[in-house]
Amino acid sequence: MPAKKDYYEILGVSRDASEEVIRKSYRQLAFKYHPDYNHDGGADEKFKEINEAYEVLCDPDKRAAYDRFGNTNPEEMFGSGFEGFGFGGLGSIFDAFFSGVQTSTAQAPVRGSDIETKLSISFEEAAFGCEKEVTITRVDICSLCSGTGAKPGSEAKRCTTCGGTGQVRRVQQSVFGRFTNVMPCPQCHGEGKIISDPCPQCRGGGYERRKHNIQVKVPAGVDNGIQIILRGEGDAGMRGGSAGNLRVTLAVAPHEFFTRDGENIYYELPINVAEAALGTELDVPTLKGKTKLRIPAGVQSGHVFTLKNEGIARLDKSGRGDELITVRVATPEKLTKEQKKLFEQLAETLKQEKR
Repeated sequence: MPAKKDYYEILGVSRDASEEVIRKSYRQLAFKYHPDYNHDGGADEKFKEINEAYEVLCDPDKRAAYDRFGNTNPEEMFGSGFEGFGFGGLGSIFDAFFSGVQTSTAQAPVRGSDIETKLSISFEEAAFGCEKEVTITRVDICSLCSGTGAKPGSEAKRCTTCGGTGQVRRVQQSVFGRFTNVMPCPQCHGEGKIISDPCPQCRGGGYERRKHNIQVKVPAGVDNGIQIILRGEGDAGMRGGSAGNLRVTLAVAPHEFFTRDGENIYYELPINVAEAALGTELDVPTLKGKTKLRIPAGVQSGHVFTLKNEGIARLDKSGRGDELITVRVATPEKLTKEQKKLFEQLAETLKQEKR
């Protein structure tokens, strides 16, 4: 047998409290212990207990029976037809009590979904910018019926169940009073109209999938993985909602001999021992073509030359990065007899050099 509960004590009111006092106390306690706001252990059980007490004390007949018999088992007091509160039902009753109206927003305008695609571009196209074309398939408003869903020449009829509003109102009486529940119309599924002769192209849906070729303007300075967002190029919205966006993710191909770090590019220039010792002038590549680079005599391996403004364009800014050229002195792996003899003679002359 369950322990005896004092519903008056649970709600913190006297036994002769008026209905208004009981209602006011319930409001305060329900807010305090509602599981959506109170995450302390035991708050959900306390909330159920408060609702159980209010369920009894707000009803004159149930309150009279409770005052007379003091029974705390709802099924024994009022029969098996009494429905206790499940945890999920408490939220609905709580909302109904404090708002008076429950509404459904399912038939509001719905924004279209975003579409994602990839676009491959070259290293140079990323550096200088370009314009490319991508092919996508998206949801569009039906081109035959213009989104009405009805066969051309016919018209959709206004739903007689909801009067064309797409919603129906149901008034219900609960232990907390009278409240209205606004729901999508079950007859027209919230559209407010009935299509008796559907469009043969979209089968009454008002939408179709079509391929599109979209021009994408790629700004100078982009890098691998950057997304370009084309607003309004995604799926069409529903019930007047805006279209989604097209998200284009860039895949930049690696360069044959340049590497990139931010706005700068890097190039390794191999030279032989003689060029390093005597100095020389060589053609080196840039993103715009070849240019002359003067190598001074005695240059050491690892020395870095900087070509200003020969790098990547600064995204959304003016100017460009630099090209950094690292000299690598290559030691010959095989020598002819003549070359070996010359190196031996050179070695003899370099013995006096300090290491």
